[in-house]
Amino acid sequence: MLESAEFKALWDRIKHKTTYRVTFDNEELLERSINELRNADPIPRTRLQWRKAGIAIGQAGVEASEIVGSATVVLDEPDIELPDILTELQDRTQLTRRSICRILVGSQRLGDFKRNPQQFIELTASIINRCKRRVLVDGIKYQRIGDRSYYAQELFEQEELTGYLRNMLDAERSVYEKVIYEHGTEAKFANDLENNPAVKVYAKLPGWFKVPTPLGSYNPDWAVLIDTDEAERLYLVVETKGSTLQDDLRLTEAYKIKCGKEHFQALGVRENPARYEVATSLNQLLARGVADR
Repeated sequence: MLESAEFKALWDRIKHKTTYRVTFDNEELLERSINELRNADPIPRTRLQWRKAGIAIGQAGVEASEIVGSATVVLDEPDIELPDILTELQDRTQLTRRSICRILVGSQRLGDFKRNPQQFIELTASIINRCKRRVLVDGIKYQRIGDRSYYAQELFEQEELTGYLRNMLDAERSVYEKVIYEHGTEAKFANDLENNPAVKVYAKLPGWFKVPTPLGSYNPDWAVLIDTDEAERLYLVVETKGSTLQDDLRLTEAYKIKCGKEHFQALGVRENPARYEVATSLNQLLARGVADR
């Protein structure tokens, strides 16, 4: 299958590398951060929990036994030492002090900082960094580098498959005789590919096949070639997930998937280009109308 004309046609559509540029909208980042921080859950007051224990040193070593039950004390705001919030957030988010100050004032949540400084800093840094990732991805644009920058098909011959017997499937339509899967969704998808006669060839994309993103490299799951009833060939790159709902995917994962879609759209410069899809199963992929376009 690796040397087949079908796989060569599939690989020629997805092998090229891209570079990306990001148009970063700082105003959008600030507005998103302000709104999310303003609408975040309330932060409870700082609490101190303490316990007393007796310690005995003997031949068996050190033994400790609690002599008084734990107690929780709510600290008053005047008793809390406030850290330098601008420096803390600047180190965690890489934003300017002016931008951070605008977010803090605009959120109208500085009272929470006095009530529970550490938790407020953690919450604010998390929200800002999440909004940064979203703005980066929203402003990304991919461009194919050129005809000479691509992943060579010969790399498959150098790839050594390593896995446990329990996460490997026998394969006839794949470029390898075995398919390694990471979870049940991938195992079912591979099994569906093997049992569907419309599938001409497929490959579990190796770890070296990477799409660059601002959030780190992204490795899609599958490359698939399907013949439809209308004698039309579908060239697909498929990401298999247990759920395709945006809220069910981890944010970083969802953002990388969006980058993957932009990457393969940039490669679609020839007739019948490869399409990028996210699916939970082959049946869902086909029922969505991919095979009926």
